Amino acid sequence: MPYSEILIKPMREDLTRIGVEETRTPEQVEEAIRNTKGTLMVIVNSVCGCAAGKARPGVAMALQNEARPDRAVTVFAGADIEATATARAHFAPYPPSSPQIALFKDGQLIYMLERQQIENKYAEEIAQELTQAFNRFCAPVNSATA
Repeated sequence: MPYSEILIKPMREDLTRIGVEETRTPEQVEEAIRNTKGTLMVIVNSVCGCAAGKARPGVAMALQNEARPDRAVTVFAGADIEATATARAHFAPYPPSSPQIALFKDGQLIYMLERQQIENKYAEEIAQELTQAFNRFCAPVNSATA
């Protein structure tokens, strides 16, 4: 049974208020992965403490970087069941985990940050990991158009 929307609404908003798009259906996930030109970050959000205290704040900090993905989307594990399964189908060879953060370039998986790399770090360290990935794989965003 999926989590109650009342329970997870604030957890969803941690990402949507910083511009991350929700993908709640398999079709929305497929559209994002297949049709995003450039870089796409896919975040598997979760109710766990490491998502709340580490992953979501780390994503928010990393998205302040000059280089960042062209688009960012999220699915919620335990709520967007089919959408999460669809996203994870594109994460091979990485096993499912929550939270989990993937980067795609023109539909190809190029970077993965798994729960095991998140749970023992501080949000600032997660931000640093993501910033390094953004600097490597993403183009700087023109501040005049951001």
